[in-house]
Amino acid sequence: MRRRRLALDALADLDFARLNHVLIPSRAEDRERLRRSRTGRAILPLFRVYERFTLDGQLTAALALAATVVSLDIDRGEAHLVWAALVGALGCSLVASAFTRVRGVTVQVSVPPRVGVGEEVAFAITMHHEGDRAHTGLRVDGPFLPWDGAWTAEPPSLPRLRPGAQETVTCHARFRARGEHHLDPFRVSALVPFGLCQGPAVYSPGCRFVVVPPVARVASIRTPTLARHQPGGVPRVTSTGESFDLRGVRPYRPGDPIRDLHARSWARTGFPVVREYQQEYFRRVAIVVDPDTSGAPHATVLDALVSLAAGLASSLGRDDTLVDLVIVGGRLHELNAHGGPGADLLGPTLDVLACVDAGPPLDPDAVLAALGPHAGRLSAALVLTVSPSETHRALGARLRALGIASRTLAVYDARKARPDGADDVALFPHDAVLRGDAVHA
Repeated sequence: MRRRRLALDALADLDFARLNHVLIPSRAEDRERLRRSRTGRAILPLFRVYERFTLDGQLTAALALAATVVSLDIDRGEAHLVWAALVGALGCSLVASAFTRVRGVTVQVSVPPRVGVGEEVAFAITMHHEGDRAHTGLRVDGPFLPWDGAWTAEPPSLPRLRPGAQETVTCHARFRARGEHHLDPFRVSALVPFGLCQGPAVYSPGCRFVVVPPVARVASIRTPTLARHQPGGVPRVTSTGESFDLRGVRPYRPGDPIRDLHARSWARTGFPVVREYQQEYFRRVAIVVDPDTSGAPHATVLDALVSLAAGLASSLGRDDTLVDLVIVGGRLHELNAHGGPGADLLGPTLDVLACVDAGPPLDPDAVLAALGPHAGRLSAALVLTVSPSETHRALGARLRALGIASRTLAVYDARKARPDGADDVALFPHDAVLRGDAVHA
């Protein structure tokens, strides 16, 4: 009985959408390599012919195939006439499509650099007509989406594109898996009469964007109180150059900048007075993600861990705390170290977290080697894992020996028993994080 239950659980965990795309490479470079292979070059002409048929044409072809079986006995019925009409319409449309070309049109596609999991993303397809003859009945088709993507609207069309004109239409889709996405080109073609086929297409360049994880709702976070003096502070939108706090005013001394003179105090005291500043104090924090999921193999647990890391980065960014480094396994990602005015402090962190995949267990030596050169400016390190162990506690002790305060946070599989963790490890059920419940870290 237990074995049957485990088999049913394993079957329920299978992602059939991913299995349907198991033979299709997810990376653009791998797909291009497949097209250039011997097999790809043999299949490509057939695929180009398949692209010529619209959805109506594909349905007509399916009806013609069904009529083929019915019309085999031509002595007892006239079903073969239906077959001949369908095949004739398809054949004439396919021949006409060869002469329905879109000439002098360039196509560009723009997409936001990042979009959230499950959010609708809009692809803006811009067509610029540089030819001398108007085109009618243009149709825009999107590329074949990866396993986690789905179009949310019908392909757009453009009734007429005049010479010298520039028109933009929008395609909408959703993606349910985080990570970097590379899409093949969009194509624009002209419909032939009856709408069964379309002419040779004009292609846009491919596009890239990142599907970022949902940001967990971190209501509060207990961070170590250690703050280091950081020359220049965090550049904000309202200031340029180095960032300072106003300490007070004092009498002018030769060599003080003229711009620091305080006119009101000078008028009140009768002698020159200048403003005196001190540089900001704030915290720089590193987030260390342990990608080992052997203790919780279900993919949603790792997604919850990544979502919690995103929520911590967002919550820390609202204070005078900067997520400066992200370490995944032993790989270091340095972020925001030189953020200028108006810099996006959360976006680069989300880009890194979006691409976190399951990996080998955390190597404390690799983490310390990565953090060592930056220890002088770090205030704390937050270690995130799905299976807290003595390795994480030892890593925290070694980080504190370097002068870096450390905390360990763990996300566990809510379908299993709550793991036995020490008092210094914060534990969170994965389903609560994914539901958007308030997290007190």
